[in-house]
Amino acid sequence: MVRVNKRRLGGWLPSDHKLLRKWHHKIIARPVSSPHEYIEPIKNLQSLVALSYELHASTQAMFTEALVYDQDDPSGAPAVTSWLQFLGLLNNIMTTAPEFIVSKDGQAQGLVGFPINALLDWPMGTFAGYSVFSSDLFNREFQKVLQYWGHFLTTEKSRYVLAEGEPDADPPSIPWLGEQARQQMIAVACQPENIPARAGSMTFTDIFQVPDRDDSRYLGFSSWDHFFVREFQPDLRPVGDAPIVSACESAPLQYQTHVKGSDRFWLKEQPYSLMNMLNFDPLAEQFDGGSVYQAFLSALSYHRWHSPVDGVIEKIVTVNGTYYLENISEGVYNTSSDPAAPNASQPFTTSAASRAIFFIRANDPAIGLMAFVAVGMAEVSSNEATVKEGDEVKRGDQLGMFHFGGSTHCLVFRPSVSLKFHVPVTGQPNMDSINVAVNSNLATLA
Repeated sequence: MVRVNKRRLGGWLPSDHKLLRKWHHKIIARPVSSPHEYIEPIKNLQSLVALSYELHASTQAMFTEALVYDQDDPSGAPAVTSWLQFLGLLNNIMTTAPEFIVSKDGQAQGLVGFPINALLDWPMGTFAGYSVFSSDLFNREFQKVLQYWGHFLTTEKSRYVLAEGEPDADPPSIPWLGEQARQQMIAVACQPENIPARAGSMTFTDIFQVPDRDDSRYLGFSSWDHFFVREFQPDLRPVGDAPIVSACESAPLQYQTHVKGSDRFWLKEQPYSLMNMLNFDPLAEQFDGGSVYQAFLSALSYHRWHSPVDGVIEKIVTVNGTYYLENISEGVYNTSSDPAAPNASQPFTTSAASRAIFFIRANDPAIGLMAFVAVGMAEVSSNEATVKEGDEVKRGDQLGMFHFGGSTHCLVFRPSVSLKFHVPVTGQPNMDSINVAVNSNLATLA
């Protein structure tokens, strides 16, 4: 069977599949939790699956299906082969924080920023996996597992990865606040054009606010999550003068016009379906035939959201969607698929994944009502709004943030709004985009 490896978007998983299998081997070699040691949410998930014939069959089938497909992997590393094995490894993850992975020679190779996604890398792309991760009952229980882990990542116990690594492991990992990782984050912050960081001499603490510069070990960060939602230094990302500015530090994926209110978003070409994306809200009808701009966030980027327009927050909707569902056409049987999905399924996930929808009434009547949609993929189960309905916002004001995550976001406009972009956008997904600075000029009215 011929495979074509696409580059994994965002750096959430290593681009080298062999490296990922080595990481599998490393965590499988560690002592695995037995069922009586499982945390309560995992016990409840296990009970749900055991009591449902369909889930019981599909959860095991997705690992078997993936193993049959992936049996020719040249790395020789063992993979996760069963649902019960996955549960034990999942329970281990509940008390660990994400690692920054490098190659043996010390060169950064990406990171397992999504350790659960890494375990499901192939199983989630199978037909059985689609059945499992499209189940509302399964997602409700799995959400509780992710919330448990999300809470751990807000505790002091989670910050060990900021200062510690495993340099002798295979693959090795490095501290997030070590010099090598800092240089990676500085490089990502320096990607966008026309920003102060382009000067080339800035340090990590010049770019990001840190609680305590004198704390050489943790820089004052109290937890993994505290580090992850770090803020830029004031004035590092000045607000542009265009009527629409970039809502996130993100790389453009695509821009689509004449988007249908209702479409079959699970098709291979992944058309947007606005009613699904906007959760069938009564306000969604106003966007039928409108346009969608989508951009994705990298693992090393800034993860807070900012208002793209001056206006009023008319409505906020939180959607508890799916977490590991990918477009079946991007699954393991598509030889040109990306095994790191849901990355390759980003347009699809706008209608299926957990998300926060902000309807904003722009002060400029030519823009009028628009929507900002923050889409949490995989482990990203927490989309936090920091504004409320009725709040007045200016361009660049904070709207909220992803906690442990990144993923993707959309700006949605009514059909009467025609835009001229200040950044390169295409009708088709662009996998090679670089970040556009948050708050910088994004578009003007055409």
